[in-house]
Amino acid sequence: MGDLLVMQASRRPRPTTNPYNVMLCEGLDRAPDVRLEYFSWPRAILGRFDVFHVHWPELLVGGHRAAGRATRELLTALFLIRIVLTRRPVVRTVHNLHPPEGLSWTQRTLVRAVDRLTTLRIMINETTPVPDGTPAAVVLHGDYRPWYGRFTAAGRERGRVAYFGSIRRYKSVDRLLEAFRQTEDPELTLVVAGGPSTTELADQVRSLAQGDPRIELALRFVPDDELVRLVTRSSLVCLPYRHMHNSGSVLAALSLARPVLVPDNEANRSLADEVGADWVLLFDDELTGTDLEKAVAHAESLAPGAAPDLSRRGWDVGIAGHVDAYRRAVAIRRGRSS
Repeated sequence: MGDLLVMQASRRPRPTTNPYNVMLCEGLDRAPDVRLEYFSWPRAILGRFDVFHVHWPELLVGGHRAAGRATRELLTALFLIRIVLTRRPVVRTVHNLHPPEGLSWTQRTLVRAVDRLTTLRIMINETTPVPDGTPAAVVLHGDYRPWYGRFTAAGRERGRVAYFGSIRRYKSVDRLLEAFRQTEDPELTLVVAGGPSTTELADQVRSLAQGDPRIELALRFVPDDELVRLVTRSSLVCLPYRHMHNSGSVLAALSLARPVLVPDNEANRSLADEVGADWVLLFDDELTGTDLEKAVAHAESLAPGAAPDLSRRGWDVGIAGHVDAYRRAVAIRRGRSS
């Protein structure tokens, strides 16, 4: 069938790039009959590619400066016109069920255009809804064991709870801090690590932590070696997002053999069934101090050396699933498959 030239929407990885994207690109780079290209505007508008693969369409049109955003919006519009004229297939990985907040009318319009032009959707869990008649493939989110296995783990400390990852409103770090302060055990500790999305949110987190010496804050990007020590020192990882459907942080914690406390919803119940209910602990409605205390006690009852079942999350299967999805998208565009 010949080499398939796949242009990823992401640029060449940097130290802060999500390991999921890095492992995906490294796997595709090794895959037979596939050539991987990273995104650039000249390549997108003038270069050759057979498939365009996008994860977060809003990143095409984002930017901190108004002038930069306007330029990106114009370039995105030109790129989408090229997609229409050349009938190039677009494959989109569905990470979130809803677009992010704060987009302008122009940005929302362009993101919706990407959605309409999508040839095939990749679902990274089995509970993601698929619009009727939409071609889709399930390729489960790979685990992080190959990535984090390079770093030295720490020993588990009794009563230690961790939150890590970017700090945004919907991730409910404020509720975690309030719930933790409801606990009375002086040996319980909490570490919150990650960069807040706004200075106002950073100020709120500091205010909620103030006065409780059991709480440690690291409000910044945490490099991988430090993240591994942070998670493996903890007995429990708590990720109390208001809206959780796909979470790389959940799989990162499980890859480091630490149980997670997460909201009770369909996606998390399915994950608990897959990897083991001892590892995905669920809370109802609003997180409470009692939820934290019970989850820590359960986490510390697990045998040393125990680990969740991540056998379905291997990257060899995931890379093969991506290549198959790309070839299906090409066939659909050429009218050979539905």
